[in-house]
Amino acid sequence: MSNTVISVEGLRKNYGPVEALRGIDLAVERGGLVGILGPNGAGKTTLIETIEGLRSPTSGRVSVLGLDPASAPRAVKERIGVQLQTTMLQTELTALEIVRLYAALYRRARGAREVLESVGLPDKAHSRVGTLSGGEKQRLALALALVNDPEIVLLDEPTTGLDPLARRAFHDLVRGLRADGRTVLLTTHYIEEAETLCDRVVVVRRGQIVADGSPFDLLRRASGASTLWIAADAPFDPAPLIAAGCVLAAAEKDHLRFTTHDPTAAVLALGDLLRAQGVRLTDLRMRRPTLEDVYVELVGLEARENGGAEP
Repeated sequence: MSNTVISVEGLRKNYGPVEALRGIDLAVERGGLVGILGPNGAGKTTLIETIEGLRSPTSGRVSVLGLDPASAPRAVKERIGVQLQTTMLQTELTALEIVRLYAALYRRARGAREVLESVGLPDKAHSRVGTLSGGEKQRLALALALVNDPEIVLLDEPTTGLDPLARRAFHDLVRGLRADGRTVLLTTHYIEEAETLCDRVVVVRRGQIVADGSPFDLLRRASGASTLWIAADAPFDPAPLIAAGCVLAAAEKDHLRFTTHDPTAAVLALGDLLRAQGVRLTDLRMRRPTLEDVYVELVGLEARENGGAEP
């Protein structure tokens, strides 16, 4: 029995002459937390809205839990939860009233108070939506996505506009969804969000997938160099480090700064150097390429042209 709950094959979506999606292939396994990362205009929202059934593909195939969102929209919506980029909420209703309203739309729904509890809003049940903070409104929007107890939760840039504390609290809620066994697919242009939250990161550029793997897998493909800062209790000859492929970049106060594409060889050479020359380290720091470095390599120029990703 296949464990794939979302399958996208050869997906294309055109808006007149504009190709928003240009042949997307994507399979999502049950229980994962998958992030779709890319600059503005890359096609992230079009992709997730097509999976949700809000847009019809120009060509290609989409399957959600074995169903076609275009031909069986009601059956799909009964089993998925969706939080859009912007959720228009009735500001005069209380949080409890609006959750009950949305629950009435489904054949099977969770209790409204239970859902508010699950997103950390039990004390806001009788507060009008118009009085809630931005972070609380995002939590309420997530509650509406969870009211039907979905197997799959799709979140489209859910933390955009939140302050760092509210974003971190929302991250905890998303991790809780994964712990509950739900499959989570989210779009984001926050690189650290994708790196810290997701089991798998899919990078989209100009309607195509240009990278797909765990954050660690993507880091391994980085072509950027690692940087080492080395300080010792006496001057030393860096020749062994240079022989191991290090490049002496600069002297910074008490430190020498080196770059290298093989940090393992550099560390081994440093050990040999210290023993042979009889000096002792007083400081050693290393910065390896980050997911941001990989992202810039993949989509950096386009990101800068379109307003950039937000590291």
